[in-house]
Amino acid sequence: MHGRARAEELLDGGRRFAAKPGLLARLFAPAAQPILDRIHHGLRRGAINGILPDGTPVRLGGHAPGFECVVHLHSYRALARVATGGSIGWYQAWEAGEWSSPDPVPLFALFVENARALGDTARAKGPWRWVARAMHWAKRNTKRQAEKNIHAHYNLGNDFYAAWLDPTMTYSSGYRLEADGALQASQHRKWQRLSDRLGSPETLLEIGCGWGSLAAHFASQGAQATAISLSDEQLDWARAHYPAVDFRKCDYRDMHGQFDAIVSVEMVEALGREYWPDFMDCVARNLEPGGRAAIQYIAMADELFDAYAASADFIQAYVFPGGMLIRASEFRALAEQRGLRWEDQENFGLDYAETLRLWREQFDSAVTEKRLPEGFDKRFIALWRYYLQYCEGGFRGGGITVSQVTLIKGE
Repeated sequence: MHGRARAEELLDGGRRFAAKPGLLARLFAPAAQPILDRIHHGLRRGAINGILPDGTPVRLGGHAPGFECVVHLHSYRALARVATGGSIGWYQAWEAGEWSSPDPVPLFALFVENARALGDTARAKGPWRWVARAMHWAKRNTKRQAEKNIHAHYNLGNDFYAAWLDPTMTYSSGYRLEADGALQASQHRKWQRLSDRLGSPETLLEIGCGWGSLAAHFASQGAQATAISLSDEQLDWARAHYPAVDFRKCDYRDMHGQFDAIVSVEMVEALGREYWPDFMDCVARNLEPGGRAAIQYIAMADELFDAYAASADFIQAYVFPGGMLIRASEFRALAEQRGLRWEDQENFGLDYAETLRLWREQFDSAVTEKRLPEGFDKRFIALWRYYLQYCEGGFRGGGITVSQVTLIKGE
C-alpha cells in the first residue's frame, strides 16, 4: 500500500504548483500567435512540426538542422500553461490531454538545445514562479526534511525499482554504452572507472549508497567499505544482499571518520544548492591526508544555471523534492576552497540519455507484462514515463551532462 500512497503523494505534490488556466485560456487563444512567434524565432536549430487545435499545420524553427519533433496542440490552454508555469505547466497540459506527441524526447531536447535563445518563453513567470520557488524552498534539505525527501522518491518500493532497473539495482548513469549497448555491463564499466580513480583503498566511504552494489564492488576488491543512506527501503535491501558492507543510516552531515577513499554517485543533486558546502565539508573531513574521492554528478550548463535556479521545474515539483542539479564551476570552487584538488573531469551525458532510453524500454515492458507492484495506476505510470523521457531529452539536448571527477586531499 505504501507504493500507491506515495504515487498519489507525488501527483498531489506537483498539483500544488498548478495554475488555474481555464478562464485565462479562453482569453489567451487570440494571443497565442505571439507565443508561437517567439518559439519560432527562438528555435535557432531544429524544428517543431505542429498541428494547431483547428487542424492548421505550422512549422516552428527550421532555421538550421537540429532535433525535429511532431506536436499536436489540442487546446490553446497548453500555451497558457507553459507561458505561465514553464515545464510544470507543460506537464500539466500534457496530463490534461492538451497536447500530445508520438515522441516527446526530441521536443525536450530541442528546448534544451535552444534554451539560451528561447529565454523565458517557456519558463515560469510572475506568481507561478513565486509559488514554485516557495514550494521548493519548503522542501529544502534540512536534516529533518532530508529524510522525508529521500523517502518521497524511494518509498515507492524496492519491488517497483527492481521491475525496470538492471539486476545490479543501479539507479544512475551507465558508462560507455556504445561499447555493447548493454545496461548492466555499462554499470560494471562505471564501477571500474571509479575504482581506477581511487586506486586500491583499504578503507572506503560511500555517501548515498542506493541499493549497495557499488559499495559491494569495492568490498569485493578488498576494501573495508562503509556506506551511508537515509532510505530505510534501500538499506534493508542492501543489508540483505551485501553483508560484507557496513551499511549505516546516517546523514552525511553527521558522518565522522577517516577513510583512504570516498565515492559518491549522483547523490549531490538531491541536496540543494544551500547544502553543497556541507557536502564538501563531509568529503574533506572524512578523507585521510592524501586520500582520493571519486564523485559522479549531474550538472546544468553554467550559462543556463541562473535561469534554472530562479524557479522550480517539473522534476523538482513532481519527482525529486528539494533537489537541484549542480553548477560545476561553483562545485569545483567549493572543493578547492577545502583543499581538495579537482582532477580528470570526464563528461558523458549521452551515456545518460541512452541509460534513460533503456530504463524506459524496461519500464514499458514491466507495465505491459504487469510486473509492477499493485497500486500504481495509469496516471502515475504516465507520469513516470514522462519523467524518463523528459530527462532523456535534457541530456540529448546538451544543456545537462553527467560527469565524474577525482578530488585529492592535500598531504
